[in-house]
Amino acid sequence: MEEKEILREYMLKEIDIVQDIIKRMAFNSFMIKGWAITLVVVTLLLKGAEYQVWIAFIPLLVFWFLDAYFLWLERMYRRLYEWIIKNRLKTDEYLFNMNAYRFKDEVQSKLRIMFSITLGGFYGSIAILIIIYALVVLITKGGA
Repeated sequence: MEEKEILREYMLKEIDIVQDIIKRMAFNSFMIKGWAITLVVVTLLLKGAEYQVWIAFIPLLVFWFLDAYFLWLERMYRRLYEWIIKNRLKTDEYLFNMNAYRFKDEVQSKLRIMFSITLGGFYGSIAILIIIYALVVLITKGGA
């Protein structure tokens, strides 16, 4: 009975650690979205040749992939969390092992996450706005 109590204590500590990691991943995702918008706008505000508008896609794509990467990690840690809840009281296997990569085959790929409804909608709408802005710039420079 005492072993079960010890495993319960370990389980609670592990859950706290995993929850903190998941919170950090969510915060990273939030910060990345802010930085993506900021750098895209700054890139669009730079005056130069017509092609310079297309440079805004560089930070967009980089942050889009980075955001998908953190969401991918978060999903693996959610699997780890579920595993701890389900198995910790039965075994001390993987005790305090925070390596969530063992669940990478159970979550979607980074590319698939990039084009999920949430990330695809957010970054895709920014991409559409960049294209519209580029077309407006081309039309106004061509008509002037």
